Amino acid sequence: MAFRAFFALLFSGALPADLTQALDLVAKASIPKPAPPKPEVKVEDGALQLLAMLQREARLLDFLMEDLAPYSDDQIGAAARDVQANSRDVLTRHFTPGPVIDAVEGSPVQAPAGGAAAAKFIGNVPATGQPKGGVLRHKGWRANSAVMPKLGAKLDLTILAPAEIEVE
Repeated sequence: MAFRAFFALLFSGALPADLTQALDLVAKASIPKPAPPKPEVKVEDGALQLLAMLQREARLLDFLMEDLAPYSDDQIGAAARDVQANSRDVLTRHFTPGPVIDAVEGSPVQAPAGGAAAAKFIGNVPATGQPKGGVLRHKGWRANSAVMPKLGAKLDLTILAPAEIEVE
């Protein structure tokens, strides 16, 4: 039996079924494989992913981290126009932003449902009690969706943009 098991393992890599049963062994196929560990998702992963998208598609970090002192206002304005348009595309594509209150700014409105998170009262706010409404000064923003690309298993999210090295 030992020689038969040795040569079976040597040439086929597996024991014959009758030997497995005779030796009271469990077949490899019947042992369940452990589930792969779930990737750990941290709160900051989404923020780093969004910042990397804004850099990749709008060059936002390059714009914000640049010393603007040596440039004219016209040069800064031209750069800001591109950064704003490309950043808007990223935000629209991934979050579908919309107003919290869809009304004309400067018009009288009632406080929206949703509590203190949906509206912030400014100006002559009474010390006690919640005001029922007032004049709309800013519509606010709400994310109507949040769709982010799937993350790669070995992606280093701390790299917001890779260094670029030109080979000459």
